[in-house]
Amino acid sequence: MEHLVNSRVKDIEISGIRKFFNMVANSPNLISLTIGQPDFPTPEHVKEAGSRAIADNFTTYTHNAGFLELRKAACEFVQQKYGLTYDFEQEVIVTVGASQAIDIAFRTILEEDVEVILPGPVYPGYEPIIKMCGAKPVYVDTRENGFRLTAELVEPFINENTRCIVLPYPSNPTGVTLSEQEILELANLLKDKPIWILSDEIYSELVYAGTHQSIAKWLREKTIVINGLSKSHSMTGWRIGFLFASAFLTAHMLKVHQYSVSCTSSISQKAAFEALTTGFNDADYMRKQYKKRRDYVYKRLTEMGLEVEKPTGAFYMFPSIKKFGKTSFDFALDLVNQAGVAVVPGSAFSKYGEGYVRLSYAYSLETLEKGLDRLERYIKTISK
Repeated sequence: MEHLVNSRVKDIEISGIRKFFNMVANSPNLISLTIGQPDFPTPEHVKEAGSRAIADNFTTYTHNAGFLELRKAACEFVQQKYGLTYDFEQEVIVTVGASQAIDIAFRTILEEDVEVILPGPVYPGYEPIIKMCGAKPVYVDTRENGFRLTAELVEPFINENTRCIVLPYPSNPTGVTLSEQEILELANLLKDKPIWILSDEIYSELVYAGTHQSIAKWLREKTIVINGLSKSHSMTGWRIGFLFASAFLTAHMLKVHQYSVSCTSSISQKAAFEALTTGFNDADYMRKQYKKRRDYVYKRLTEMGLEVEKPTGAFYMFPSIKKFGKTSFDFALDLVNQAGVAVVPGSAFSKYGEGYVRLSYAYSLETLEKGLDRLERYIKTISK
């Protein structure tokens, strides 16, 4: 019966991040620096709000887009934090994490043979959905530009088939962000073109200098903003994402959302409301801790002689391992076997990630120190 399975589904693979993590998960005494999951617990007041929702029997369907008070809180959050203005009744959808927001956005705007421009390397969650829509991912090599997708790099790739450009900043896997000037240049390039922008801003609260800038401030009508609480409030398992866009577009995306999940978990929605209101600045403490970790990891990696861009957001580093003459997969697997440390092969982030590995510093300083000590010893053995 397998021949009856959708051929597009058969052609896609499990994320390289998860594939490698699952492959090495049972290795003895392993220190894993692979998964981008905050090591902080969900704030107590948020957990209590979830418990109250159960006790209060807030356990039925909500409005398909999410209960109204939460949508209002989400719009107020992005307005006060980033200067983005959306109508809470018509221009925001509460989704099952940012991943579902990406899915319904692509399924609404893409169709057969259109093209989506992506920076390479990039988070692997976009390409499979693009392909399942019958569209074509087009990668732009950003390696020589500090991993930043700028107007100068994008322009040669735009043609009559271009339907969407993905701006995933702060970036997974590199941790880089775009400057306001770079965003303005992109906005000027795209303002008169019939092209959507999908701006994945899930790491917006984890920016280490200044405040997060969204291209939606300048190109609101054609920008779809993706956000959520997984990274900002350490709520990965609660599965709360947000999709912001103009009313005419959210009306269509809501149809896709409705037939996909009906609505997001009502209990998680109550917890999310608490996170966005009482917990408006909950990310501040975590961001300060991540910054300390970033500085520590960057110092250690550069002292090991590894070339790496210093992240300005998120909680990843993407050092080059080209000089060792190994593929990123072989390097990562050998690192597990020889040193008991797991990182993610750069090849998981498109072919433009080959020659790099991704290291997550969403771990305690103690864990990072132990892992980096092992990495340093391993590098010394292969550098002889």
